[in-house]
Amino acid sequence: MKASPEAQLRLLELADLDTELARLDHRRRTLPEIAELEALAARAAQVRDSITLADTELSDLDREQARAERDVDQVRVRIDKDRERLDGGKVSSARELESLQSEVASLQRRQGDLEEIVLELMERREATQARRDASGIEQASVEEQAAGVTTRRDGAMQEIGDQAAKASATRASVAAGVPADLLALYDKLRVQFGGVGAAMLRRGRCEGCHVSLSTVDLNAIRAAAPDEVVRCEECRRILVRTGDSGL
Repeated sequence: MKASPEAQLRLLELADLDTELARLDHRRRTLPEIAELEALAARAAQVRDSITLADTELSDLDREQARAERDVDQVRVRIDKDRERLDGGKVSSARELESLQSEVASLQRRQGDLEEIVLELMERREATQARRDASGIEQASVEEQAAGVTTRRDGAMQEIGDQAAKASATRASVAAGVPADLLALYDKLRVQFGGVGAAMLRRGRCEGCHVSLSTVDLNAIRAAAPDEVVRCEECRRILVRTGDSGL
């Protein structure tokens, strides 16, 4: 394959631009804000789970407390009725009086037990509500942090996008000055060798694979015409000759 020395030199410009575009793409994919947002999203999910659990517990406690308070009210009503009978003088026999007094005492103990249950449920609800409130505060904090990190990420993405657009435009301009067959070979090698399809021959060494060429290889390159496209025998990249090639 033949191409003018000027066209071959353009391959070095393309290589630099492709390296810059690869660097920008890597930066885009590895922005620290991306990892921060992932961590915040995981924390937000945990907080949401905590809130859901607390809300469920509060709902259950409310039902239990309502049921216990109804039981207290029922016992209180029975006590009031029994006391009304006692205070109204409606009990005539001593046995019935003793039985009624015993029932009132038993109901009072039952009322005390139920009121203890209500108090315990109220304390549990207070603790659960406090936990739920704390989770709500943390949720707001995580959302605020995520909003700030998102703003930083979007700003960085915009900056990277602007730089990539500029580099891509320059690349298109440079590529327009490279013969189609040479450009096709360069692009094929660029994909094959991870982004570097052409390298400078500097002081007898390939800057692509960083291997010094043998005397035989260097002599072959010295003998090649300036418009002949030469390749590194080690890595097979296109070698671009310059005044610093050591030939």
